[in-house]
Amino acid sequence: MNEISRRDEVSLSGAALRGAPWKAAAIGGGVVTAASFGMGLLTGGGDLVWALGLGISLFALIAAIGAVSKPEVGDRVTRQARIWSLRHPWKFALLPAGITAVLDYPVQLVLDGEGVFGSAVHALWHGALVYLIAGILTLTMQGRARSAR
Repeated sequence: MNEISRRDEVSLSGAALRGAPWKAAAIGGGVVTAASFGMGLLTGGGDLVWALGLGISLFALIAAIGAVSKPEVGDRVTRQARIWSLRHPWKFALLPAGITAVLDYPVQLVLDGEGVFGSAVHALWHGALVYLIAGILTLTMQGRARSAR
């Protein structure tokens, strides 16, 4: 009976993200948002919603990949959660994708004016892209789980 519940999977993903580089993720997301919006203004098509969505997505990706990049760092629980995350990259990627969708939904709803359902669809698409990218990047880092043992 090695199966764990969905709640335990989310808890393990959260424990792995506990030591994520949140400051670097916030700075990276903010810089990309500002650069994207600034370049849009210079070219005549500045889209704040697009820039914020890109920044939120990058914020979640930096946090996710930064959390699992060093599985040997942290306390025992964090190390074990990171090793679990590296062994189950697609289950781990669900939490950063959910974070992206939850943070992006109010931006889409308030600033884009597409309504409740249109905003939800856009937020879910951004979450799906983060899920795919975080899953693939975590999958490529699986060798770190073997070396951390």
